[in-house]
Amino acid sequence: MSLDHDHMELLRVSTCGSVDDGKSTLIGRILYDSKSLFDDQLEALERVSRLKGDEQVNWADLTDGLREEQEQGITIDVAYRYFATPRRKFIVADTPGHVQYTRNMVTGASTANLALVLVDARNGVIEQTRRHSYIASLLGIPHLVVCINKMDLVDYSEARFDEIRADFSAFATKLDIQDITCIPISALHGEHVIEPSDKMPWHYGPSLMEFLETVHIGSDRNLTDARFPVQFVIRPRSEAHHDYRGYAGQVASGVFHVGDEIMVLPTGIRSTIKSIDAFDQRLDAAYASMSVSIQLENDVDVSRGGMLVKPDDIPYVTKELEAKVCWMHERPMVIGRKYEIKHTTSSVKAMCQELCHRVDVNTLEEDHEKEYLSLNEVGHVRFKLAKPLMYDSYKRNRACGAFIIVDEATNGTVGAGMIAEPSHDVPPPDFEGYVI
Repeated sequence: MSLDHDHMELLRVSTCGSVDDGKSTLIGRILYDSKSLFDDQLEALERVSRLKGDEQVNWADLTDGLREEQEQGITIDVAYRYFATPRRKFIVADTPGHVQYTRNMVTGASTANLALVLVDARNGVIEQTRRHSYIASLLGIPHLVVCINKMDLVDYSEARFDEIRADFSAFATKLDIQDITCIPISALHGEHVIEPSDKMPWHYGPSLMEFLETVHIGSDRNLTDARFPVQFVIRPRSEAHHDYRGYAGQVASGVFHVGDEIMVLPTGIRSTIKSIDAFDQRLDAAYASMSVSIQLENDVDVSRGGMLVKPDDIPYVTKELEAKVCWMHERPMVIGRKYEIKHTTSSVKAMCQELCHRVDVNTLEEDHEKEYLSLNEVGHVRFKLAKPLMYDSYKRNRACGAFIIVDEATNGTVGAGMIAEPSHDVPPPDFEGYVI
């Protein structure tokens, strides 16, 4: 029986952990045990394993596809895999473990609903465990599963599992993640991955796959703050749609209904939603992540970079912002240097006004002495903007609280930012100061 993938809920998963903790092996095991591999893929894996002299299939080869990774036995780039079960669709990002590839991990985990942090049962919670868990917290990933792997190498010890869980729980008090679950597994042997394991009868929780199929993610999206960044204006100029003027984009958060009063930012002009269109279909409402075209009752000036919101719930509209920044380029970020910030559908020139502190991603200690951010470092940065930006804090609204930093000289992405709540009161926007 074929699966109706179109109407199934999608879970985005990011795997992270220390080098050789078994991330790639776990993904390969999941793909095999969930019957998500084609025969030719399995044959290729078996052939590669024979050439290497391995006694059994190396499941990590499914994701460690780059030549450098195969030679070094580690994951460097982010490998994405798609599969589905009868209950849910999945996109899994296998992210690098080494500290020098932190930027790759941030990229792979930025859209995740859930992070799998693998821990080697022999080693317990180590520096990389804390670093990756902090980054998952920094990125606002709602759910975190600590997979205590290689339980076969500690004789499936309940005491060892409890010890590691207690150590991680003590560290997790420093993280901003509400939903944390610990699950014991053996990825190599498939114990407690798909089905419950009889080798660990002391664990009464679900298997890893049972948890992934049932974890509730419907309330993870912000359905409270209505935000519609305008991507472009649709003017067909045809006989059939002579007077049509629609504002196209993706609903970043919240819900919009036909008949709702809205405010156009940054001008502050008010109007009413006349229609909501999706392809050739008229809708009564549009909610977060839907791509639609919105038509207003009156003709107002809205262009790319503008935002439709509800008048009683507007975001910050200011020329200053504070953010946690993960720096992704060999050339450091320094105070006084100018960049371009791309946020939702808008772009604005910005200057790094102050590096408030740098965060040691291994210890979570703050360094207030450094005046620059190097590659793979995280810091709290204050920016001065050339024009007002409409934003929410990342913690409240991931979609409207994230941005990328672009080097104007090369047009390359050099950093990723998560906007913080302002450290001082932000006055309401002065709409009269804007010229239409």
